[in-house]
Amino acid sequence: MDILAAVTEAFTARSRAILGDNLAGVYLHGSAVMGCFNEKKSDIDLLTVVNGGVPDGVKRAYMDMVVGLNALAPQKGIEMSVVKRDVCKPFVYPTPFELHFSNGHLAWYEKDPADYIAKMNGVDWDLAAHFTVLRARGKRLFGEEIEDVFGEVEREYYIDSIWRDIEGAEEDIAEDPTYIALNLCRVLAYVRDGLVLSKREGGDWGAENLPEKYRGLIRRALEDYSSESSVEWEDGSAREFAAYMLARIREGIEG
Repeated sequence: MDILAAVTEAFTARSRAILGDNLAGVYLHGSAVMGCFNEKKSDIDLLTVVNGGVPDGVKRAYMDMVVGLNALAPQKGIEMSVVKRDVCKPFVYPTPFELHFSNGHLAWYEKDPADYIAKMNGVDWDLAAHFTVLRARGKRLFGEEIEDVFGEVEREYYIDSIWRDIEGAEEDIAEDPTYIALNLCRVLAYVRDGLVLSKREGGDWGAENLPEKYRGLIRRALEDYSSESSVEWEDGSAREFAAYMLARIREGIEG
């Protein structure tokens, strides 16, 4: 059994054990369902839907489970959110969540679990994008069917969600050029053509539809995304590309 299957199967089984009748479903989205999962560079994106609120003691047990599995997951780890069913259909934006975890929050949880449990809730604009991908390409691991649990995300909400993710791209691309470059491509593909794509598919779209001067950069991003090593980037060309893409995305949104 590969690492993705092992982690998702364990996550589903332990979610059922901890949440019991409150569990409405467990769902997989992101690169793992879009044909571009890379153990060296991808995280495992999961959504847990509950019927009602989750007491702090249950949240603590759930987080201990997630952190334990995160240690077995690929380098980027698990990213997961717990949401109530009544914010999924009809869809509520920005979307309230009961609990969230990603590798970036691991140190906080390990240092002060009680503080984490008390404060890790609120609303998450990213969930509009996650729900959109889940409805288009996701996989049910346990529970009710996706279309029965998740309502349609209005276009304006999805665009707002993905814009928030890339609006700082001109500065951010220096830190993570491959992710930002491919993400910009898939956002523009949605704004122009209504396509819900993975980062790799977004890069393929960009390599076919963007000006020739940027295609070499996109191909390098695709090579880096699919490999176990990293490619070298020229900071100036990456920033120029980000500025160009943000301008085209703004035009598409406003037009």
